[in-house]
Amino acid sequence: MQHDENTITQQQACYYLTFNVVDWIDIFIRPVFKQIIVESLNYFIEKKGLKVYAWCLMSNHLHLMAQAKQGYGLSLIAHDFKKFTGRIILEDIDAEAEVRRKWILERFEKASRSLKLLNKYQVWQTSINPVYIDLDNTDLVNEQLDHIHTNPVRDRIVSLPKDYLYSSARDYAGIKGLVNVQTVEQPADSDFILRKISSYRHYH
Repeated sequence: MQHDENTITQQQACYYLTFNVVDWIDIFIRPVFKQIIVESLNYFIEKKGLKVYAWCLMSNHLHLMAQAKQGYGLSLIAHDFKKFTGRIILEDIDAEAEVRRKWILERFEKASRSLKLLNKYQVWQTSINPVYIDLDNTDLVNEQLDHIHTNPVRDRIVSLPKDYLYSSARDYAGIKGLVNVQTVEQPADSDFILRKISSYRHYH
């Protein structure tokens, strides 16, 4: 596995990405902010050349297993996604109670100052910690899907991955999810998808 904390070296390859909110602020406990991510992912899939194989949104971070479509670059997509979602989150920050809203904006402003940015507020951390994923390596893909989809199980939010609404585990269990993901294709003689569907339906 190739791991580069700051650089996507193969722009059309598949990567495991993590988008973290600055200071680990739990902005995504509010449905309005969760919906921003869902709608933004679908917009970038339809219009901006993003291909998503797996995703999971937690309270303060987003995991993706994603790839750029032909003619696009994943680095620019990731940069634009952070800029796009950050702007909308700030526009909708009034959904928060006044005390919490003030605290969140102070943290966003402090992050921007510490990075010496021109923007007043910084929503996302700068690094997305890209990890290269070889889609022909069934064991590696299996490992990454498990890691992404069992996040809410490890945090004891749900008992089964497929029961968590804000993830693609549902798609791999045969249930249409919120985001238009492309499930990983495996060779015809592979039992990969069968094993994944089984594990998400009867996760232990």
